[in-house]
Amino acid sequence: MMTASAQKQYFTITLSYWAFTLTDGALRMLVLLFFHGLGYSPLELASLFILYEFFGILTNLYGGWLATRIGLTTSLHLGISLQILALGMLCVSPSMLNVVYVMAAQALSGVAKDLNKMSAKSSIKLLVHDNQQSKLYRWVALLTGSKNTIKGLGFFLGGLLMATLEFRYSLVALMVFLSLTLVLSWLFLEPKKTTYKPKFRETLSKSRNINYLSAARFFLFGSRDIWFVIALPVFLQSQLQWEHLQVGSFMACWVIFYGIVQTTAPIITRNKQQNPPNAATLTRWAWLLAIVPALITAGLCLEWDATLTLIIGLLVYGAIFAINSSVHSYLIVDYAERDSVSADVGFYYMANAAGRLVGTLFSGLIYQQYGLSACLIASMLMVISSCLLTRQLKS
Repeated sequence: MMTASAQKQYFTITLSYWAFTLTDGALRMLVLLFFHGLGYSPLELASLFILYEFFGILTNLYGGWLATRIGLTTSLHLGISLQILALGMLCVSPSMLNVVYVMAAQALSGVAKDLNKMSAKSSIKLLVHDNQQSKLYRWVALLTGSKNTIKGLGFFLGGLLMATLEFRYSLVALMVFLSLTLVLSWLFLEPKKTTYKPKFRETLSKSRNINYLSAARFFLFGSRDIWFVIALPVFLQSQLQWEHLQVGSFMACWVIFYGIVQTTAPIITRNKQQNPPNAATLTRWAWLLAIVPALITAGLCLEWDATLTLIIGLLVYGAIFAINSSVHSYLIVDYAERDSVSADVGFYYMANAAGRLVGTLFSGLIYQQYGLSACLIASMLMVISSCLLTRQLKS
């Protein structure tokens, strides 16, 4: 049974993670809509997020090592502080907001986001005993799913702020909110450190399962972002003539739905023996996911109603992807060694960030050259690659 103190710490970590995720989702939507309104092409929009994802890779690779040195609580607070700084960087005269400057601000935000995520998820491993795997699965699923629900609200908030406030004032509002979160987290969160102090060269994982799971994660999240991040919102605006608030609201609702399914993943994937999921579970759900982009592409090629096809397709895709993501998130925490949990989780989310980087870049590039259907085909191929890698996992 988890102690009252552990539950309080989990609650504090979750609230801090929620607050950060809300601002991160809002910032992404603000940047996307603001610069699309200025006439940026899909490839130029994708370039704004390249350093965000690239520095997320570096943060996950070396942030886990850093967290073992300074403590998970300190690294979580550092992530929040860097996000406040990134928001402040964008509160300048519009004449200064060129591509290079915005990329630099997004790079800092990328460091902040992955430092915060790695710290929050690693902390759960230290709150749950090794013989409580079902509880670990439920708590990881709750944190992951609720995070994505909050991220969806962030997309909606970004669209709402863009429709009601100036870009700069929207950023200031997010800074104030996040500053209050940092103060409260600092007051209530207890320090968390591991006894293991890995050397800097030990940041790469030596675990076979973690290596294969990380590679599968790379293709899984690349398959999502290759059509969802740039291609979809630009398609909705340019081809279906949706307004800013409509795009933000739709993407928000999708991510909220996706997050709700993630939180219920322990119920959906539960077997008769009440055992947590394993590698075979992940492989089955990954193959099912690969079918969905192909069906959406078929619907668009057959000239079915594009709006209805995308909405229904996204709901099915989101539900199945959510199960995949939730099982992934549990398995990495389960596979990670307790003493080196931040390093193992950091390495895994490095692959996640790398997949997002590749997906974001190709989302803009493929859409600009070949359209949304080509992005969906590329998504299907990446999911298939993820399936083949999960088959290599050993339970």
